[in-house]
Amino acid sequence: MSDYEYDQESLDEGLDNPDVVTKYKAAAKIVNNAIAAVVEKCKAGAKVVDLCDAGDSFVTEHVAKEFKGKDIEKGISVPTCISVNHCVGHFSPLNDCTQELKDGDMVKIDLGCHIDGYTVQAAHTVVVQSGDAPITGRAADVMQATSMCYEAAARLIKPGKKVADVAPVLAKIAEAYGCNHIEGVMSNQMSRFIIDAGKVVLNRPQPDQRVEDEEFEEGEVYSIDMIVSTGDGKPKMADEKETTVFKRALETQYQLKIKASRELFAEINKKYPTMLFSLRGIDGTAGKTRLGLADCLNHGLLHAFPVTYEKEEDLVAQVKGTFLLMPNGSDRLNQFPQQTVQSDKSVDDEEIKALLSTSLKKKKGKKAKKAAAAAAASS
Repeated sequence: MSDYEYDQESLDEGLDNPDVVTKYKAAAKIVNNAIAAVVEKCKAGAKVVDLCDAGDSFVTEHVAKEFKGKDIEKGISVPTCISVNHCVGHFSPLNDCTQELKDGDMVKIDLGCHIDGYTVQAAHTVVVQSGDAPITGRAADVMQATSMCYEAAARLIKPGKKVADVAPVLAKIAEAYGCNHIEGVMSNQMSRFIIDAGKVVLNRPQPDQRVEDEEFEEGEVYSIDMIVSTGDGKPKMADEKETTVFKRALETQYQLKIKASRELFAEINKKYPTMLFSLRGIDGTAGKTRLGLADCLNHGLLHAFPVTYEKEEDLVAQVKGTFLLMPNGSDRLNQFPQQTVQSDKSVDDEEIKALLSTSLKKKKGKKAKKAAAAAAASS
């Protein structure tokens, strides 16, 4: 794995190891607080690049305080992205970006943190406003649809269910609110140092996109990601130069010939061997970085995460979070500060309403309750 080597036994550590769960929850606390800190700064006049820097700085500062004295890797796993209104995602601009927020903007905050390779990623949507009035209209429709899809997926991605069970429910919810899922967005199984490992759930399957219809299992970790639009859900890239978020393509090896390319790639391997990064986190001049970047991309050494847009009049909302499939049900690792949302639309499907009313945790049976009582009495 690049310049890093891990023994297989260490890589295979799972949720049955309490230390692993502790690392996930420590990373989640940082992510949740980072998002809350960025939400507080989402005011009219705030520069988007400053919000991105604030999120990254928060994660970097607080993760450094965790597991001090331990020889483990830790840091940003997803650079802070601030995507506004019809921008779908991955907008993490360079320092010369002058874009500012204004009242009424719909802002998607997306970031992630890892401790010892155990990553937690999350995203949250807020509307910029000076007071606490309820969000209404199409903004409310898309925010409510996204939230409900997220909650439904959290209840469907569990042991005993299969990949194919998820998308039909998501489609019904989006339709009820007059919205569409963004094509190509997926929820991923994650493992240590790998944010897209194994099983994949396409939120909006297409005929030319096929994934294995596998069953979810206890002990797995998922990033559940919902991105919903008031438009048709078929975004396009406006400017390739806006793409600043990348990830090392671990499956590809190539000996670069250009010095600038070798220097850039060495820095990426040292700082971000497996996780996503923004060009803001790369040292050096812009021209030299772009030259090396183009060479790395041409030889397949990096995966790009392009910035795409719906139509200008559309609104796009996102909710993302990390879930641990534990023996007693799913552990939700992310919580976000919520605005009041009032849509005049709703889901009438009785099966979906019943699904959303269920708990993420399993109910204790009589035998389990007796065993717990006996254990408490003997202690």
